[in-house]
Amino acid sequence: MDCELCNSTQVIAENAAAYARYDNNSLAPGHVIIVPRRHVADFFDLTAEEQAAVLGLLNEARRLIAAKHSPDGWNIGVNVGKAAGQSRMHVHVHLIPRYAGDVADPAGGVRCVLQK
Repeated sequence: MDCELCNSTQVIAENAAAYARYDNNSLAPGHVIIVPRRHVADFFDLTAEEQAAVLGLLNEARRLIAAKHSPDGWNIGVNVGKAAGQSRMHVHVHLIPRYAGDVADPAGGVRCVLQK
């Protein structure tokens, strides 16, 4: 299997079931992804324990990024399926720090994904 997320060496935090690393296609300083160690495409196919491990690392990564970058807000996102924009078929949860003025009008947050 050729999966860049299965063989990451850029780990900034980890636990038994998942790890956090900076996103290769960062949208903002401090953008990280949380990745379960088991190769699963769909977030909803993770076990409850795996989901809990991912959420635990989401909180830990937030603390690390907040200390290093002092963002003004956050976006959290998971793409599930090609129709939702998933391009890597291994679950990963985005934690994207947001900064005042990084876009002209942030109203709507992640809802802006569906704007045409």
